[in-house]
Amino acid sequence: METNKTGPRDFFLWLASIAALYVSVVSFLALWFEYIDRLFGDDPFSYIDPLGAGIRIAVASLIIIFPLYIWFTRVLHQDIRQHPQKKELWVRRWLLVLTLFVSGIVLAVDLIVLINTFLGGEVLTSAFILKVLAVLIIVGGAFYYYLQEIRGRWEQNEKQSKLIGIVVSLVVLLSVIGAFFIVGSPGELRKVRYDQDKVYALQNIQSQVTNYWQQKEALPNSLTDLEDPLIGFRMPQDPQSGEGEQYVYTYRKTGARTFELCAVFNLPSPEISKEARPVYEPYGLDSYFEHGEGETCFERTVDPDKFPSLKPALVR
Repeated sequence: METNKTGPRDFFLWLASIAALYVSVVSFLALWFEYIDRLFGDDPFSYIDPLGAGIRIAVASLIIIFPLYIWFTRVLHQDIRQHPQKKELWVRRWLLVLTLFVSGIVLAVDLIVLINTFLGGEVLTSAFILKVLAVLIIVGGAFYYYLQEIRGRWEQNEKQSKLIGIVVSLVVLLSVIGAFFIVGSPGELRKVRYDQDKVYALQNIQSQVTNYWQQKEALPNSLTDLEDPLIGFRMPQDPQSGEGEQYVYTYRKTGARTFELCAVFNLPSPEISKEARPVYEPYGLDSYFEHGEGETCFERTVDPDKFPSLKPALVR
């Protein structure tokens, strides 16, 4: 039986191994970039997603793909130890050289960006330097590992190969565990989503109240006055309990043009710098609805100049 001929099993194992490597490296870098932004970021326009979407995607990818990468690599090394001729498989040589080429390009670009930023007189922030170092360490580690792979070091030194696999696996595991301390547990993230839904509901109610005032030159006496089958407006439901507005949203008319909206929140709203607020408010991160934990009320005044009455036009 020819063992130096590329079969379907060899082709897909090597392809899957390298693909899993690329996904793992990109996910690991993305995870550490998120860590750096949260711990060392000093850009006033940076915004930390309270739901941690970037971290969640990176963690999910590492949990599924990285163990597969370790398994693929282990199987391939054992196969080569049993059949040394397979070191000459074209799929192995091409994919390893491609990996070295890609990682070398990434390292070169990383250093070019660092030097260009320095020569351009820009401030080298701690977050920027740490990201450059993260790329150098992670991608540089992959470059070194696969350079030794081409030289056949890991097939000859099984103990070293296992030790590197254990060390890298522990680093990845600790990084994944650390993500839960930063973004919180799934239960806490669910509470953040509930709070965002409540802010969106309050924005909707506020809009309906101002529209009501424009139509009638008076504020509604209760939230039930806003419900109208012609415009299709119904009071938003409590996203947590599914009950009506009396359990989550409170409206109080405090004057001819003043009112108050209240809701019960699970957690304080994320902090947004004053400079960055105009950037993020169009995406629902409304600084006018910043809230604490528990019941928070928002006082509002209808400005006739901003919301002119439409009643005379309606009468005509």
